[in-house]
Amino acid sequence: MATGKTERFMLEGPAGQLEAVFEQGDSSDGAPRFCALVCHPHPLFGGTMQNKVVTTLSRACRDAGGAVLRFNFRGVGNSQGAYSDGLGEAEDLLAAEAWLRHRWPQLPLWLAGFSFGSFVAARGARILADNGRAARHLFLVAPPVHHYDFASIEYSGCPVTVVMSEDDEVVPADQVFDWVERTPLAPDLIRFPDAGHFFHGRLVQLAEVARSRLPES
Repeated sequence: MATGKTERFMLEGPAGQLEAVFEQGDSSDGAPRFCALVCHPHPLFGGTMQNKVVTTLSRACRDAGGAVLRFNFRGVGNSQGAYSDGLGEAEDLLAAEAWLRHRWPQLPLWLAGFSFGSFVAARGARILADNGRAARHLFLVAPPVHHYDFASIEYSGCPVTVVMSEDDEVVPADQVFDWVERTPLAPDLIRFPDAGHFFHGRLVQLAEVARSRLPES
């Protein structure tokens, strides 16, 4: 059984209060090794911070000694505000990052997103880099490049990993593979054969990939 601490609370966001869950695993000295933020899928199609891909990534970070924050975007669950097409949600991400940075200003940040959340994470990574607070790693799962303007995100200030199911029934895999070849982000691509959009039956393997990309210090 995993040990550590879990805290549910509301943090101040640009459009009102944001519902959040903070998790930290046990460590020998009680201090986390890194911080992590994980962004959830599309708010208008049932996406929340309780999504199984999101919780899988969060727990992988927690169990590796990270201080992990996941949160509901504006208008989701108990979070105030309304859906903002990924732009306002990136502002929500910045508020969550500020919460972590206030507590652990010197720790590296691992930034991840699933589906819609990967666009928010990528946009947030660019803004953080612009402001001298680049993440250590950007981890994008099933990025919906067919629907959001990933082409406008030309740098992230950190290495990027893209994880994509070859049989994704929501995001066209071929379009993601083509984007990976062309984007200046130069991502490391991890392909999952025989897996769908939600990685049913493959979450253990997804967690293993995530752990291999976590900050070492």
